[in-house]
Amino acid sequence: MKKGISTAEAIATLVGMIIGAGILGIPYVIAQAGLFWGLVNIIGIGLIVLLVYLYLGEVILRTKGKHQLPGYASLYLGKAGRILMLISMLLVQYGALIAYMFGEGEVLSFIFLGTVPLSSHLMFSVIFLAMMAVFVFFGLKTLGKGELIGLGAIIVIVIAIAVYFLPQVQVINFMSSNPNLTFRFFFPFGAVLFAYLGFAAVPEMNEILKNKKKMKKAIIIGGIIPIAVYLLFTITVIGFKGIATPEIATMALGKFVSLFAVFTMFTSFLAVGIAQKEIFWYDLKFKHFMSWLLTFLPVLLITLLIIFFNLVGFIGIISFAGAVGGGIAGILIMLMAIRAKKLGQRKPEYTVGINWLVAGILILLFALGILYQFMF
Repeated sequence: MKKGISTAEAIATLVGMIIGAGILGIPYVIAQAGLFWGLVNIIGIGLIVLLVYLYLGEVILRTKGKHQLPGYASLYLGKAGRILMLISMLLVQYGALIAYMFGEGEVLSFIFLGTVPLSSHLMFSVIFLAMMAVFVFFGLKTLGKGELIGLGAIIVIVIAIAVYFLPQVQVINFMSSNPNLTFRFFFPFGAVLFAYLGFAAVPEMNEILKNKKKMKKAIIIGGIIPIAVYLLFTITVIGFKGIATPEIATMALGKFVSLFAVFTMFTSFLAVGIAQKEIFWYDLKFKHFMSWLLTFLPVLLITLLIIFFNLVGFIGIISFAGAVGGGIAGILIMLMAIRAKKLGQRKPEYTVGINWLVAGILILLFALGILYQFMF
């Protein structure tokens, strides 16, 4: 019974880390790229990231002691690997925090005013950040025990949205796409990759699991659930709204459903904000106040500039964070997996075949995703 509980907790840890506010951006990028290329991205990237999770799990099982991602990168790739992994984590987490501050201001303005003028967007964004700054400063991890409940709530809400809106789906909405896109396969790449990122959960899964032989099963189940949830949500929203799907999908479904966006961005911001503060505090050895300040000051300044000068939208922010930060992390994990096969400190409970051809293809895909963000 205890083994069963720990396996369920490990699965919930991974799924809870993956499914968050990233789900809100997927329908827009899929609607723009067209349903075919969109589904290729959701399923294809989901399976690719699942494979990377399995490689990371094997790296962890081959290594003695407890580490986080920068620690594993340092062991197998040296100081440069540690630095690059830290940079990738900072890119993803800063990008996420900026996107959530930007998006929360937009959604709250829509809920209360029915429109999103510059003044209210700025006001609601700043109010949200101020509230989250207080929570993160005091490290309100009391929500930690409610992660499973929060995850369950998200899945139930997605199913409820599907049940309500699927009868209103029109087939013609699946036929549209943006004719002006260049390389439409890569347009959804960054946003979809962002929605699947949860690499930091795998070391935690290893600590939770008493029977390490269950690691592979937990990763596979935990990696498949988000694919199913994203497919259900995306098909529902696009079938209902088509090419008119906004960047934050719930805004197409009305004010009440947009409360779902408020909830997911709140919980995601809290988790990422605490993790970001702890990188500065524990890993980089800054004082607590300075760690907190370094977490929030850049987010405030960059988000205000983005909103005030209309530099980029919600999708642009998460696409950059996903493609660049997530792409760097994916490349590093592939290199770590190859090195760990030779330098591992113990025999792992499972292995996944890898060679330079497989690694090269995945590394090339991540690299092309990064390149697309800078070129287009």
